[in-house]
Amino acid sequence: MDNPAFITDDNLNVEQNSKQENVAQIEVPKQEIEEGPCGWGRFTPSWIQCCNNPKGYLVFYSLLGIIQGTLVNGLVNINITTIEKRYNLNSFTTGVISTGYDMSFCVLCLFVSYYGQKGHKPRWLAFSSFMLGLGSLVFCLPHFTSGLYNYGAQIRDTCTTPHSNTSIPACVTSTATKSSSFLLVFLLGQLLHGVGGTPLYTLGTAHIDDSVSIEKSSLYIGIGSGMSVLGPAFGYILGGQLLDIYIDVNRISKVPLMPDDPRWLGAWWIGFLLCWILAWCLVVPLTCFPKHLPGTAEVQLRKVSQAHSGVNTKAFLKPNFGESFKDFFVVLLLLLKNPVFIFLVIAGTTEALVITGFVTFMPKFIENQFGLTASLAAILGGAVLIPGAFIGQVIGGLIISKMKLQCRDVMRMGAVTCILSLLCALVFVFAKCSNHPFAGVNQDYNFNSTAEKIDLVAPCNKECHCIRSFFNPVCGSNNVQYFSACYAGCTNATKAGGTPIYQNCSCIQQVENTFAAQEGKCGSSCGKLPMFMGLFLLAIFFTFMTSTPITTSVLRSVPDNQRSFSLGIQWLFVRILGTIPGPILFGTVIDLSCVLWNMDACGVKGACWTYDNPKMASLITAIGTSAKMISIIALVAASLLYKPPQISEVAEQTTDQPVQRWKSWAKTKF
Repeated sequence: MDNPAFITDDNLNVEQNSKQENVAQIEVPKQEIEEGPCGWGRFTPSWIQCCNNPKGYLVFYSLLGIIQGTLVNGLVNINITTIEKRYNLNSFTTGVISTGYDMSFCVLCLFVSYYGQKGHKPRWLAFSSFMLGLGSLVFCLPHFTSGLYNYGAQIRDTCTTPHSNTSIPACVTSTATKSSSFLLVFLLGQLLHGVGGTPLYTLGTAHIDDSVSIEKSSLYIGIGSGMSVLGPAFGYILGGQLLDIYIDVNRISKVPLMPDDPRWLGAWWIGFLLCWILAWCLVVPLTCFPKHLPGTAEVQLRKVSQAHSGVNTKAFLKPNFGESFKDFFVVLLLLLKNPVFIFLVIAGTTEALVITGFVTFMPKFIENQFGLTASLAAILGGAVLIPGAFIGQVIGGLIISKMKLQCRDVMRMGAVTCILSLLCALVFVFAKCSNHPFAGVNQDYNFNSTAEKIDLVAPCNKECHCIRSFFNPVCGSNNVQYFSACYAGCTNATKAGGTPIYQNCSCIQQVENTFAAQEGKCGSSCGKLPMFMGLFLLAIFFTFMTSTPITTSVLRSVPDNQRSFSLGIQWLFVRILGTIPGPILFGTVIDLSCVLWNMDACGVKGACWTYDNPKMASLITAIGTSAKMISIIALVAASLLYKPPQISEVAEQTTDQPVQRWKSWAKTKF
């Protein structure tokens, strides 16, 4: 039999129980909630009052989320390769640049969420918009402070004779250049982006929860989170289009290069200039919102705390507790002692690890498994990721809102959707493809896949002086892939319909073909792509459908006056243990399946050119399954450990006022 001292949210609504004890109708003193009109000081024009409601705030919150996603998860990612080539930066350096956002986010999130939860949250978002714009402006400065891009001479990849005048790249050790100063500028831009992103996902989300009822909160949070997912899509679309514009378009009107030339670099900087302008355009509208939206007092009146009933719960109700710096570490320790909150943080962290890993490397997986071009793989990955993520976020919030799920039920829903996403993710096991024949990699030039030593150099191409660092694959008429036309022994190159074709290839036996090889990878014979895309779409849908229940549960399982701070703690762990190591972990695992590494003229190993497909699929399945199992266990544990608040605790937590003040006021009302 259940303990009658606790409210069982599985059978009775917490609000109904509190009403029976005459504690739910407690009015929040008007002076405690500073509601007001939209405007700036005494200037409150009537034409902007239509925005002075939760829907108006949600619109500007979503726009800011889109800009943040476009910048950090879209433009930075799609332009990172161009920046590497333009400023002679290695992958480790650009990796440091990419993590700059997370660095500043981790440093600031606790302090911003702690001090900002009692402050003017819309103005914090205005600050967020300003810093995102400033970071974008700083990030594109290297383009305007560096000289013109020197694209150099064209590299020929056909077989050369010993008497040819073609030069072979020599080993030249890099010297110290301005690249170090450019690194600092890029890193500063990313750090400013992190400063701007910190208030958005802590204070901004908590302000939504403060302003709407429990029934609508999950839906609004789901819509806001879903809109932020659209940001990377806009970033990839915008960035992809701008990369077809020459990098120095503001200085040179015409160059003898085309976008398909390996020497071509696109105008990566234009997107950051646009985001700078758009971000600063949101600063003024965000400052017009009042500290609390109209109706917040009534909303707070109707809300009943569902915080986990644990040790030291009443400590949060002491007079002025949590408002000074001396309480910072005490509040932090009390929240970390909340087992339900900790398990929810663990679930959110492992989900973030999986999401960032898949988002980063899914195009590469599709490209290698199914033999597609990098651009087509990116398009297919985006076509699955963006709608799946957006719809999953919104549907997750809609279900919680319409079914009016209580805290424990929300956690159970998260566990169920996580299990469904795990089942769909097993598609990586069933949809993996075999390796396509690759001369010198998985078979020798005599088509023997069991040779003891497989090497790109063979008797048919050893006199060609091929460049090992120039990977430009061609597909032979024998349906075997070669590292380049040079390694296929091809001496002649022409174009047919815009596609380069090669003839007189000493390593390919030409049989009734007009060409011996054509540029590009060989088409894959694996027909599992439709099945993979369908099931992966469902996996993405259920994965992001889990995100909204986790966020909602975090907000409900902690004291009402610590919601912003709890989100700050969650995001700290999500960044440190999820989004930062996620791509690193997935990248390391994927590198284990590499079978052909790039080697420069000095013999230094660079990027991976081709992978062992079955091994890659198995490794990704292993790491994804492990993370998902941790999420499921954490969500189940949170739902089992959760204890609804006692009736007396509900009464004390209905407002943020001291217990003694509430009791004296309640006596006058009842």
